[in-house]
Amino acid sequence: MSKNTVLALVGSLRADSINRKLAEAIQLNAPEDLEIVISESLGNLPFYNEDIDVEGQVPEAAAKLRAAAGEADALLLVTPEHNGTMPASLKNAIDWLSRPYGAGALVGKPTAVVGTAFGQFGGVWAQDEARKAAGIAGARVLEDVKLAVPGSMVRFAETHPKDDAEVVEQIQGIFSALAAAEKAGAAA
Repeated sequence: MSKNTVLALVGSLRADSINRKLAEAIQLNAPEDLEIVISESLGNLPFYNEDIDVEGQVPEAAAKLRAAAGEADALLLVTPEHNGTMPASLKNAIDWLSRPYGAGALVGKPTAVVGTAFGQFGGVWAQDEARKAAGIAGARVLEDVKLAVPGSMVRFAETHPKDDAEVVEQIQGIFSALAAAEKAGAAA
């Protein structure tokens, strides 16, 4: 039985990132037939620039990200909210994955967006922006996958998201939606 792979891109680069911890909680709760791989490369990506996106000369971090996304069965974007939108690191990753135009690693790829933020709405603006950017880049955005955890700085001050029963229950909904999207994609 082969595992399906979901590549998780965490928009926060901070070592003690709560969104990174949320991605870890998702990874720990994945069903046996699903492998969640958390990308470590977003902090190493140069800002997207067509002048350096030249076949045979693509920066190593960008080439590795494209390869990992291309090999994954689905993507999971895990985003905090920076000034009402997604962080530049996540937007930059989407930009790299959108190229070459019409044939990038995002094209047709089932993509879900989740996250946590300090505010009372849990980063829904950032998640909406990430869904929009990924959709424009060609991803098959899973609009039914929603997980926005508010009050992250307080809620997770002394608790890892993996130990929060409500968050773990919501994580199970992510897997159900991913499984439904996989079936729909296979039927298409």
